[in-house]
Amino acid sequence: MTHAAALEQTLHRDIPITREMGIRVAAYDSNQLRLSAPLSPNVNDKGTAFGGSLYSLAVLCGWSLLHLKLKEAGLPHNVVIHEANVRYLLPVSQDMTAECRIDDEALAQMFAALENHDRARLPLDVVIRQNEHPALAFSGRYVVLK
Repeated sequence: MTHAAALEQTLHRDIPITREMGIRVAAYDSNQLRLSAPLSPNVNDKGTAFGGSLYSLAVLCGWSLLHLKLKEAGLPHNVVIHEANVRYLLPVSQDMTAECRIDDEALAQMFAALENHDRARLPLDVVIRQNEHPALAFSGRYVVLK
């Protein structure tokens, strides 16, 4: 089973709302993750994506990428969101895709911090686009607990 398939199973089993939102792993390479969700179960009264669904997809995209990197490193972990800032830039009227890229240097620093402490922090940015334009800009700080 690929890391992406295992991640999708983990999300649907351990975070049931992901199943209801229709979240899928759209793509994963070692530095970038894309999660997608259909518009229909995440629509608001205006026919666009519900802000809470956009936010949840963004939080989960960062969480999932960090989860994968820790799993690949063979480190036991518990990842939580600590701080978040979100900007809603455009309405989303199509299926949603969240993209998160991890910086190798920041990841190495986080791994080094975990060697010496019971926890480490890592900031991650996520974007959701409407046609090729940023519709949501998310910045989150995640905490990894041993």
